[in-house]
Amino acid sequence: MSVTDLIKAAAAEAIKEVYGLDLSAAAILVNATKPEFEGDYTIVLFSFVKQLKKSPDALGQELGAYLKDKHNTIFSGFNVIKGFLNLSLADSYWYQFLQKEYQNPKFGLKAPNNERVMVEYSSPNTNKPLHLGHLRNNFLGWSIAEILKASGYEVAKTCIVNDRGVHICKSMIAWQLFANGATPESTGMKGDHFVGDYYVKFNDAYKKEVAELVAGGMTAEAAEKEAPIMKATQQMLVDWEAGKPEVMALWQTMNSWVYAGFDTTYKKIGSDFDETYYESKTYLLGKDLVETGLDKKVFFQKEDGSVWIDLTADGLDEKLVRRKDGTSVYITQDIGLAELKQKTFNATQSIYVVGDEQNYHFKVLKLICQKLGLPSADGIYHLSYGMVELPSGKMKSREGTVVDADDLVDAMIEISRQKTEELGKVKDFTTDELTQLYDIIGLGALKFFLLRVDPRKKMIFNPEESIDFHGFTGPFIQYTHARIKSILRRSAEAAATIAPINGYQLPLLPLEKELTIALETFPSVIAEAAQEHDPSKLAIYIFNVAKTFNSFYTEHSISNAENEEKKGLRLQQSRLTAQVIQTGMGLLGIKVPERM
Repeated sequence: MSVTDLIKAAAAEAIKEVYGLDLSAAAILVNATKPEFEGDYTIVLFSFVKQLKKSPDALGQELGAYLKDKHNTIFSGFNVIKGFLNLSLADSYWYQFLQKEYQNPKFGLKAPNNERVMVEYSSPNTNKPLHLGHLRNNFLGWSIAEILKASGYEVAKTCIVNDRGVHICKSMIAWQLFANGATPESTGMKGDHFVGDYYVKFNDAYKKEVAELVAGGMTAEAAEKEAPIMKATQQMLVDWEAGKPEVMALWQTMNSWVYAGFDTTYKKIGSDFDETYYESKTYLLGKDLVETGLDKKVFFQKEDGSVWIDLTADGLDEKLVRRKDGTSVYITQDIGLAELKQKTFNATQSIYVVGDEQNYHFKVLKLICQKLGLPSADGIYHLSYGMVELPSGKMKSREGTVVDADDLVDAMIEISRQKTEELGKVKDFTTDELTQLYDIIGLGALKFFLLRVDPRKKMIFNPEESIDFHGFTGPFIQYTHARIKSILRRSAEAAATIAPINGYQLPLLPLEKELTIALETFPSVIAEAAQEHDPSKLAIYIFNVAKTFNSFYTEHSISNAENEEKKGLRLQQSRLTAQVIQTGMGLLGIKVPERM
């Protein structure tokens, strides 16, 4: 039980004993006491003043006195200020907390709750490599899946690969026109980069043909439709849908090049999936649900034969679910895939990690699934995130200005090498150890920078800023962890035999107490990050813990502590701090080195 839950339970008990009012502990609001007031935690009294017919001051005094008297091993004092009961916790409570948790490798993690959650992320197209935007997507999806696991959920990670459609055919046509039989192997290129280059070549050729047609007197609109390369692409899509053997063979070959490239990138960034779906195998899903919707009068058919749903009563508009020629649209496929995944995983919650440009789409998806009565439709959740830009501005795939994920990861590792060598503290590392360290620091900087921001916000990624060893960064936290590990190694014998401090009487000094209180909140921060689907809550917390530890260590010596009890106390705090940092960063997909 967290300290806030303990306070709520004690306050509910006090209200029942003193006033005879049976109040739920969950109805009692407890916050950390503001720094300008004395105390550790504050009970907000206003919500039940009327029920008890007491003035806030009188209520606070009576409750405070009861709590201090009845739970004197927990509460050491109290004060009341304008309707707020500020409680000070006894140092003995914090000693017991440290004694219980400092060697607990599972501190912060909850037991299984027998609920299953599906998290879908990445969703790449097979006409280009993963880019910076995909990195934010992958890091968000992977970390929220791990945070949910830490909160007791059974999690299935899934990915839908967009491997069909006109954009895929563009790369295929360009390869036929310009490759002269080149392959990733013959050019020494990674497969997804290789195919992505042909997507850019298509766009260059298309723009040139349109310009030539316009120069010949054709309107721009007509030229865009009549450009030979576009017409060839559209015909290839028709041939693909008809299953033309040579088209299918080229499609499978080029996709295999891309998948090999994706796998390399996923392995490097630490992204993985329990199930991968392919649009080429799912695009016909949902057709039977259209008929079901017509029967249930959820959908309606227009005179031209097209099928729609009217969502105007829900604040949206009418939405097409089947074209007049009987073909499905994206929303139809997504409804069918949602049903398939529900049958596969039986999840109570389905989280889709997709950019905020798809907010409308997911509102429609959830509403349709709810109106069709699909199981767990209420559990559909769109983890909407803002786009990532560089200091130079937006990126565009067609123009080849997108920052490839692989190039960015390599650049981050190189920057980490330069920054680490500037500090000059790794001269005793082997070459292999340095290579591993640069990878850990570079990827850690990248992940932390992309995860420290509220997912809903757009952000600008600055590589140099992200790897500052003294800023709000992953490397700062990694360095703090390595520093603690060094402290523990130097005190190895003492750390292994830390004496119990349950009966220790000397008061906790301010920074000792601040650090301990911060560590105690770790489980509740994980729970909050899971509930709000927001890894930034955890990232900010870990940074603040690291910052607090550095202030604590600057102020208080461990090896030369005032006495053995103080030394034992600070070693316990150090060990638990390292554990919290390692676990918390691990939930973000970030490794922490033992030394730096």
